[in-house]
Amino acid sequence: MKYLVIKCGGSVMEQLPHTFYENIVELYKNGEFRPVIVHGGGPLISSLLKKLGVESQFINGLRVTTNQVLDVVEMVLSGAVNKELVRKLQIANGDAYGISGVDGMLLRATPTTDSEMLGFVGEVVEVKTDLIKNILDQGYIPVISPVGVSENGQRYNINGDIAASAIAKAIGGNLCIVSDIPGIYTEDKGEKVILPKVTKDVVESLIETGIITGGMIPKVKAAIDGLVHKVPEVVILNGMEMDSLKRYAEGKKIGTKIVLNRECQDVY
Repeated sequence: MKYLVIKCGGSVMEQLPHTFYENIVELYKNGEFRPVIVHGGGPLISSLLKKLGVESQFINGLRVTTNQVLDVVEMVLSGAVNKELVRKLQIANGDAYGISGVDGMLLRATPTTDSEMLGFVGEVVEVKTDLIKNILDQGYIPVISPVGVSENGQRYNINGDIAASAIAKAIGGNLCIVSDIPGIYTEDKGEKVILPKVTKDVVESLIETGIITGGMIPKVKAAIDGLVHKVPEVVILNGMEMDSLKRYAEGKKIGTKIVLNRECQDVY
């Protein structure tokens, strides 16, 4: 039985069809994969901050997080968004258990190397895998909010893609990054073309040339970091496509797979 860490972006969650959650429940009940959900919530955070008169700032796709912003981040992610996903999985006849990275110090974090610019943005240095496995063993699908905590109790806002990659590394699972686009694009004769499979080197080149920008940067960097640390497989796919998760689990071509090198066939 394999673990599948599914990262749901905040920009896509409100649009995901009911069948997406049914796919997750089906994966769990069939026993081929043990799904673990990690979610974002960026648009809702930005919306609430705007209502509070706080400007949202981003550096390379990561939100600059002051103490005031951190309060809103935790409230939105660990409260509203986390419980909404739990409810949607329950509606799809699944049993889900919502948890924050702060709970039980599930995600132990330290500040990023760019903390002077980003504030309370963290990176994961330890995942309490026993907590995740115990939830699964009790018959529940874990739904994880990416707020981490240090040993001295300092909270950190952790990018959802980075948190998902850290969890996939820790439990040895595949990583599926769910977005509202069907994968990584390039251009061919002025037209956008989806790349079915790309290498680490190509991804880094696409970042340097500005083809990959904004919020896609932490996604692909998290994917590469996972692969370097023995995550078996990473895929970016469109959650709005019918049965996208089911098709992925069945080994069908969907989205963009990111691999370390050209040993695999059909690599761009």
